[in-house]
Amino acid sequence: MPFPLLYEINTRCWLRALAEESGASITLANVPASEFAAWQQLGVTHVWLMGVWTTGPRARAEALKHPGLRAAYDKVLPGWTEKDVAGSPYAIADYQVPPVLGGEAGLEEFRHKLRQHGLKLVLDFVPNHLGLDHPWVRDRADLFVQSPTEVPGAFLVKTSGGRRWLAHGKDPYFPSWTDTVQLDYRRADTRAAMTQLLQSVAGRCDGVRCDMAMLLLNEVFARTWERFPVAGQQSRAGNHQVFLPEFWSGAIAVVKKAQPSFLFLAEAYWGLEPRLQALGFDFTYDKALYDELASHRPAEAQRHLLEMTAESVAASAHFLENHDEPRIASALSPEEHRAAALCILGLPGLRLLHDGQLDGARLQVPVQLARRAAEPKQAGIRQLYEQLLTILPGTAVGRGKGEVLKPRLAWADNPTAQDFVIVQWQVQAPEFDLVVVNLASYRGQCYAPLTVPNLMAHNWSMKDLLGPERYERFGEDLQNQGLYLDLPAHGAQLFHFQPIS
Repeated sequence: MPFPLLYEINTRCWLRALAEESGASITLANVPASEFAAWQQLGVTHVWLMGVWTTGPRARAEALKHPGLRAAYDKVLPGWTEKDVAGSPYAIADYQVPPVLGGEAGLEEFRHKLRQHGLKLVLDFVPNHLGLDHPWVRDRADLFVQSPTEVPGAFLVKTSGGRRWLAHGKDPYFPSWTDTVQLDYRRADTRAAMTQLLQSVAGRCDGVRCDMAMLLLNEVFARTWERFPVAGQQSRAGNHQVFLPEFWSGAIAVVKKAQPSFLFLAEAYWGLEPRLQALGFDFTYDKALYDELASHRPAEAQRHLLEMTAESVAASAHFLENHDEPRIASALSPEEHRAAALCILGLPGLRLLHDGQLDGARLQVPVQLARRAAEPKQAGIRQLYEQLLTILPGTAVGRGKGEVLKPRLAWADNPTAQDFVIVQWQVQAPEFDLVVVNLASYRGQCYAPLTVPNLMAHNWSMKDLLGPERYERFGEDLQNQGLYLDLPAHGAQLFHFQPIS
């Protein structure tokens, strides 16, 4: 099965922009057919509607009063008003689509149109916490992390069982998210409730992107919340924790039993990606590769990929931006951008593109906003993506077997081999394709040790599908010496090999 090409959309901003362009009300129920056709033409396989669930008034109030967020709104949307602030889509009040976005019927119609174009739907699942406005805060307070007394990171709330100090959701390395309430995964009833909620979401889509998935790992959760007792499990002997299996293995298995092809994508960091892959996630974020590419560290990018197992590379989600990261066009020059784009699109694994990325957008829009400023489109950026996304489907890239190769030095005292990312792809022998990227800001040379079977049985024609270069090479030389490569700064080539004798 081909590796997915996932296209992320900020649903609220996107629908607002469509409505402004058309001069009519646009919801998920009546998205123009041209949008679906454009995704299909680009080779997209999955569309991620980021931020489709209901956010409540208390969470929105937090988004309006936060000084850091207000400064961000000023920067990216001058002249914004309170109507432009919808609240964080990750402070969910209800896993239902609000009427302003088209409601549940609109989501169903949108998914139907995706299917007509051969596309699949991915939605958000936020397992770590719920929004301040979720009814469980009032009616099922035992499901949340809490304290018997006032402590930092907790807030006082009136529940059906009386007043309680509930904890805000958090990442252990950052301040609490004050628009959220932290679910307690040390409790079996919390896990059961969230598994049921996950099943409800899964019934309306073809995959989920799981927010901050590593926070639920038993070890991480216990360390983050060790100072908070488990509600209803205190005694003179102290806090008794029930040791439970990992949440993800059971929850994923339940969904996959009903929907075997359902896609699980984890937002994950801290080197815990292999753990989540082992628990059943199809793909996990490759944030480390993004960091190296965005920070102009070619040797580190290559080292990262070569230190991963082939299985882990293929189970990674490769990206240059998403809603949590700065726009890549603000960090890389067009030449750097082209090389990095081929790098992430040419690797085994899920490939993630972000709405606006293909046009060179530079403004990172806070997820709390429901409107974004119009930006001029960069024709050169659009052209490079259209070239890549038009040519790649006709190659073995993203299909069949992909292998990251370790380049060899072209000659002693020439370290530029460390700046290359080379990926070999083959679907049906003997032909194969080779993705070659020089990520450095200077010319580089190396040998690529090709591993395709029966390399010596043929001499080979190799053509750059992204440029005019064409060569012929002896199979014996390729087998014994490897393929010699000499690329300019930020060179990006895609060679197709076919036998000529």
